[in-house]
Amino acid sequence: MQFVATEIPDVVLIEPKVLGDPRGFFMETWRADEFARAGLNLSFVQDNHSKSAQGVLRGLHYQVERPQGKLVRVIQGAVFDVAVDLRRGSRTFGKWIGRVLSADNKHQLWIPPGFAHGFYVVTATAETVYKCTEFYCPEHERYLLWNDPDLAITWPLSPDRAPTLSAKDAAGRPLRLADCFE
Repeated sequence: MQFVATEIPDVVLIEPKVLGDPRGFFMETWRADEFARAGLNLSFVQDNHSKSAQGVLRGLHYQVERPQGKLVRVIQGAVFDVAVDLRRGSRTFGKWIGRVLSADNKHQLWIPPGFAHGFYVVTATAETVYKCTEFYCPEHERYLLWNDPDLAITWPLSPDRAPTLSAKDAAGRPLRLADCFE
């Protein structure tokens, strides 16, 4: 595996080694020892799997108590995956990073606790799977406004239609009013 630094140092792009032949491919997506050598000593407690249609935007989600770190990958289709730093003491507070994750490129994104996370589906459908370092706690979940002009995320939106959002995502709070991490 290759661990690639991003513009936000705590967010890491992981490029698995893919062994392929005419039968298909094999790759390791998680190995505690390799992640530890890269400085990521992680313990996961929950795996999630979602399927979404093209144009669906999920996010930007985070938990104010019991924050989750997430190791995200796509097993079918492609998404534009985004992490926003909500750690007030961080030099990258309020900054975001976005990467295309797809079944074809097989990349993964490590998003540490203290970040909001979301994605936009750019193919007909996409299936996203992610490992979490903390259990989902709906009472602690918060929603950052996906189109907050102060964040200025450059989502690759379809020019033909607005993204499909849940009611919670549509009612997200702008960064200036959001519950953040100290």
